[in-house]
Amino acid sequence: MQSQKNNQGSGETGIELAHPSEQSEHNREAARSARQLRRMFRRASGRFRSDTGAATAEYAVATMAAVGFAGLLIIILRGDEVRAILTDLVRNALTVG
Repeated sequence: MQSQKNNQGSGETGIELAHPSEQSEHNREAARSARQLRRMFRRASGRFRSDTGAATAEYAVATMAAVGFAGLLIIILRGDEVRAILTDLVRNALTVG
């Protein structure tokens, strides 16, 4: 802690250092704050490092993609041209010779 001193014309810097007991109190408070910040950071980073639920999220994304693809196929297969092509394909596969 520094306090300004009113020394007009004295040639001094005008800065007076804080009492040593105030400095040590300031250092203890700074160390306490640093420890608290480190603890909070460790706690927060531990939460983000965990892979808990990652597989479930991947399955959910894959399932949604499959549902979207199935919906697209249903729309495509409802068309008359595609239905005729598939019907001919099945008939040709089932006829022997």
